[in-house]
Amino acid sequence: MSKLGKFFKGGGSSKSRAAPSPQEALVRLRETEEMLGKKQEYLENRIQREIALAKKHGTQNKRAALQALKRKKRFEKQLTQIDGTLSTIEFQREALENSHTNTEVLRNMGFAAKAMKSVHENMDLNKIDDLMQEITEQQDIAQEISEAFSQRVGFGDDFDEDELMAELEELEQEELNKKMTNICLPNVPSSSLPAQPNRKPGMSSTARRSRAASSRRAQEEDDDIKQLAAWAT
Repeated sequence: MSKLGKFFKGGGSSKSRAAPSPQEALVRLRETEEMLGKKQEYLENRIQREIALAKKHGTQNKRAALQALKRKKRFEKQLTQIDGTLSTIEFQREALENSHTNTEVLRNMGFAAKAMKSVHENMDLNKIDDLMQEITEQQDIAQEISEAFSQRVGFGDDFDEDELMAELEELEQEELNKKMTNICLPNVPSSSLPAQPNRKPGMSSTARRSRAASSRRAQEEDDDIKQLAAWAT
């Protein structure tokens, strides 16, 4: 068995150790990311120093320049490994955050379901139906009351209209009689009227014209009747 396997086996052999909570695991992962980020910054600075050192020696001290380049290669390899480790840790952290979120959502949904169940246990469908029926009845009563208030109140409207019209005519006749009594007639003159002048007998011109027009109309009607009889035969 490899040393790495022995290490993980030995670390997980204690059954009494409780599993860490998601919050604790997230804190540890963030601390590890921060530590590796600082290590990255350190390695990048070391790589730049080794490059500058190799340039400084150049051809004058070829051995020192080669040693600086070798160290640069090792630092670059470590930097590549840290990049891969950070990617893995970031993926693990995001997965743990999603799992924690899903767990909290599921827990809250279960809590809400229990609350709804508790509320519904105190509800009786029969009581709800009775309550809705009572509300409907009260609304109908309120509507009837509103309609009753909106109708015109007619006290004493059950009189006979014929009697009322007869009484109105009597009042109008009385009023007319009073007006006729109060009219003052003019005095009749005592002297006799003057006699009309005598007119010569004879037919006026208007009567003569009317008689001539009647004769013409009679003659025209006779002609029309004769034409009609001729057409019929």
